[in-house]
Amino acid sequence: MGAGITQVIAQAGIKVIANDRTEADLERGKKQIQKGIRKKSEEEQQTILENITFTTSMEDGKDSDLVIEAVPEKLEIKKDVFALLDQFMKPEAILATNTSSLSIAAISSATERPEKVIGLHFFSPVPIMKLLEIVKGINTGEETVEFGNMFAEQIGKKVIVANDFPGFTVNRVLVPMLNEAAFLVMEGNDPEEVDRGMMLGANHPIGPLKLADMVGVDVLLHTLESLYEGFNDSKYRPCPVLKRMVEAGHLGKKSGQGFYQY
Repeated sequence: MGAGITQVIAQAGIKVIANDRTEADLERGKKQIQKGIRKKSEEEQQTILENITFTTSMEDGKDSDLVIEAVPEKLEIKKDVFALLDQFMKPEAILATNTSSLSIAAISSATERPEKVIGLHFFSPVPIMKLLEIVKGINTGEETVEFGNMFAEQIGKKVIVANDFPGFTVNRVLVPMLNEAAFLVMEGNDPEEVDRGMMLGANHPIGPLKLADMVGVDVLLHTLESLYEGFNDSKYRPCPVLKRMVEAGHLGKKSGQGFYQY
């Protein structure tokens, strides 16, 4: 996600600093970006890459107007990162999270600028998907929301604004469907037939189980757990199959095994 977000910002002609933990992480992200722009002309590729500064030092981005976090979907990790960002970034900088389901209010509580914390939820693959879901926390200021809208326009994304409840808008609808597809597999149905049914019967471009593999079974499970805990509603109870798959390391496409083999 971080590499995809970096790519779309750089493609829009905006200078962007890509920060990660290690040089190996940065190199992996750089290769992903190079792969994502390979069909462009050599001149365009060079211009895009020149807009990106790769660094392992968070302090290198201290003068930026906007920072977008894309760390793992765990609240404590995100809060730790936002506490650091609050120290490093200039006071007027906006701090955005790419979370797909976690509380913006909870994340903002780790900072001294909760009115400048917002959700900018991109969808994967970021360079292809048109939507940017802007999530307004209970403390998010209107100026911050306006900045988010302006930024989305600059990078060529369409916007919906969601309030800060678990799952926001898209995942609130989508994730229970993926979970229900997992229950069908648990009951003995063939994953390919479940996917074919939704593609041919509901005109979906990709089946729910193939999509779960692309998203990551672990990410799907984390999101479901967040919905379940956030609403205390049994309809969001994660399918036991998802838990067993994560325990077995069957995380989807990224691990080579999910509902399908890769």
